[in-house]
Amino acid sequence: MPDKPNNAVLYWKANLRIIFGCMIVWASVSYGFAILLRPLLAGIPIGGTDLGFWFAQQGSILTFMALIFFYAWRMNRLDKQFGLDEE
Repeated sequence: MPDKPNNAVLYWKANLRIIFGCMIVWASVSYGFAILLRPLLAGIPIGGTDLGFWFAQQGSILTFMALIFFYAWRMNRLDKQFGLDEE
């Protein structure tokens, strides 16, 4: 098992990888699909509106909520991996 300072550095690096991954997904959905790709998605109907509008109104919110649950689940696994779990 690595020493304490090295263990903390590895934990923080793993945490940052998860955070940046979540931010990339969030930015792709919020800015990419809802703003930049909206004209391309305008012809695809979903729920009575076009897909670009849906991403701007509902898709980005639902994706953000899914990212919150994913982050909590992944951090619990990371805590157990480094022996920092609450149980």
